[in-house]
Amino acid sequence: MPNAGTAQSWLPPATRPGRRSQETHDHAGPLWAGGDTSPHMARHYLEEKQAAAFAGRRGCSATWTTHRQGTGRKQSRTKPLCLLSSPPSAQAPVYNWSAETQGIVLSSFFYGYGLTQALGGYCSGLLGGKPVLGSGLLLSSVLTLLVPQAAELGVSFLIGLQALLGLAEGVIFPAQYTLWAKWAPPLERSRLMNIADAGCTFGTFFALLVAGIICQTLGWPFVSYIFGGVGCVWCLCWFLLVYEDPAHHPWISAREQEYIVSLLAHQGRSHGHALPLVAMAKSLPLWAITIACFCTDWLFYMLLTSMPTFMSNVLHFDLRENGLLSSLPYVGNGLGHILAGLLADFLLARQVLGTAAVRKLFSALGMLLPAIFLVAVPYIGCNSTVVVVLLTLALTIISMTGAGININHIDIAPRYAGFLLGITNTFGIVAGIIAPTAVGLLVSQDLQTGWRNAFFVSAALNLFGLIFYIAFGSGTIQDWAREDTAVQ
Repeated sequence: MPNAGTAQSWLPPATRPGRRSQETHDHAGPLWAGGDTSPHMARHYLEEKQAAAFAGRRGCSATWTTHRQGTGRKQSRTKPLCLLSSPPSAQAPVYNWSAETQGIVLSSFFYGYGLTQALGGYCSGLLGGKPVLGSGLLLSSVLTLLVPQAAELGVSFLIGLQALLGLAEGVIFPAQYTLWAKWAPPLERSRLMNIADAGCTFGTFFALLVAGIICQTLGWPFVSYIFGGVGCVWCLCWFLLVYEDPAHHPWISAREQEYIVSLLAHQGRSHGHALPLVAMAKSLPLWAITIACFCTDWLFYMLLTSMPTFMSNVLHFDLRENGLLSSLPYVGNGLGHILAGLLADFLLARQVLGTAAVRKLFSALGMLLPAIFLVAVPYIGCNSTVVVVLLTLALTIISMTGAGININHIDIAPRYAGFLLGITNTFGIVAGIIAPTAVGLLVSQDLQTGWRNAFFVSAALNLFGLIFYIAFGSGTIQDWAREDTAVQ
C-alpha cells in the first residue's frame, strides 16, 4: 500500500511580501508560526500533515486530517505565519491567514475524506479494488500538483481543492482491503497487511526528512510538484502491474495461483449491488470491531495531537530540538507492525491459537499496554525522558492492533471487507474529532487535573473497547457474509 499521505497537498507559506493584509487574508498557508524559518518547522508541519500514514492506521488520512485540525487550534496566535525562507531564485510566494482560516482550510479535507469511506469500500467491492484505489490516488496526486495555483487564486479555491483531495483519498484504504481479501491467504494475511502498513510509516518518516530539504533548496511549491509527480508515476505503475485477483494475473505461476485461489475459495466473490445492511447492523462481531476501533483511535489520536502540547506546556520539552526522539515513534511503530504480523501468522500456522484468539491477543497487547503507559504518565513527575520513553512505547505497541482488530474485517466478512473498513474508519474519524476537543475542554479547566483526567478517560475507553471486543469478537466468516446467504 503506498503512503497515501505523501500525495497530500502542501499548503503555502505565510506573509507574502508586498501584499495588503486584506488581500493576503484571502490566501491560505501552512502552519509554521512565529517567524521560525528552520527546517525543524518544515518537518514539524509535515509530521502533522502526514499523521495519516503514521503507524499504518486504517484511517491513515483521517489521522492526518484530525491532526491538522488540532494544529489549527493550537496556532491561535496573532503573529504572522511564516514558512522557512525560500532561496531568492525560487521566488516562492508567501501568504498570511488567520487561525480561523487555517481551521477552515485544513478541516475541509476531513469533510471530504469522511464522506467517501463507506462509498469507497462499496465501489471497490462492486467495481474492483484496483481501479478504485488507483483512481483515488491518481486524482489526489493531480490535485496536489494544483495546490500552488489554488493558493494563488484565493482561499476559497484552496478550500475547495482540499475537500476534493479528501473525497479522492477517502476511497484508498477501503479499496486496499478489498484487494487484500482477494490476494492474502489466511496464514499469510497478518504479515502481508502489516508489512504494507509499515511501508506507510516508513514512507512518512522519509517524507519528513525530504520535505524540509525541498523547501530550503527549491521552495515550498516544489513539495507539491514532487510529491504529486511521484504519485502520478506510481499510479502508472499501479495500473500496468497490479491485477485485481490471482486468476487474472498473466505472470503468476500456476502453482502460486492455485495455492491462493484454493485457500480463498470459501470466501466467495465480491458483493453485488445489494448489501445485507440489516444483518450487518445486528452483528455483534462487527460491532465489536467498530467499538474497539473507535476506542483505540481515540487514544491514538489523543497521543498524536495532544502529547506535543503536554510535553511542551507541562514538561517544557521541545521535541523539535530532539529530532532523534521525535523520530522514534515512527521507527518503533513500523517495526512493531512487521513484528506483530510475523508473530501472528506464526501462531496461526503452528496452530498454537485460533484466528479469534490471535486477533484478541494482539488487540489486547495493542490496547491495554498503551493505556497503562498513559495512566502512568501523570505520576512520573517532570522526568521528560521517562515520559518520552513511555509515549514512544505506547505508539510502538499500539501497532499490535494491526494483527488484531485492523485485520478482523477480512476474517468475518471478506466479501465486504472494504465496505466494513469504510464504516469502522468513519467511526475512527469521529474519534479523531472528539478526542482532541475533549482534551482541550478538560485541560482548559485545570492544567494538572485536566491532563490527568484526559489520560484516564482515554485509558478507560480503551479498556472498555478491549473488553467488548474480547467478549463479542469472532474469527470466522459470519453467516450474512457468505455468498449463498440471501441479502436481507
